[in-house]
Amino acid sequence: MTGFSPPMLAALHYGRRLATEVAAGGPGRRAFVDIVPRRTDADRTAEQEGWVRNDTSRAYEVRHWEYDERLLDTFDYDVGAVCVATASARGHSDLLSLLADWGLTPMQFDYPWNTADPR
Repeated sequence: MTGFSPPMLAALHYGRRLATEVAAGGPGRRAFVDIVPRRTDADRTAEQEGWVRNDTSRAYEVRHWEYDERLLDTFDYDVGAVCVATASARGHSDLLSLLADWGLTPMQFDYPWNTADPR
C-alpha cells in the first residue's frame, strides 16, 4: 500500500487532523472520514511554550461521520450528524492497515480546509 504524501505525513506527525469525503449512506447526506492524531501531555506542554511537537510514533483516532448536506455550511452542521464508526490505530503501520480495512487509501486524505468537512 502506498503511504501518505510527505506533506500529509508531516501533518500527522505534527498532530494535524486530515479528512476525506466518502460515500454517504443515503440521499441528502454527506460523509467524511477524518484522522485525528492523539495529543499527549508533551504536546500540551509544547503548545504552552509556543511550538508544535513532531511525534513519529503518534496514535490516531479514525472517525466516519455523516451529516445532513443542507447544514454543512451552517453553524448547525452537527444537527442530525451521525458517527458511523470509530477506530484507533497505535502508529503509522496500524493506521495504514485500518485505512485499508475501511477501503481507503492515504492519498485520499487532505487538510480539512481543502475539503467540505464541516469540523
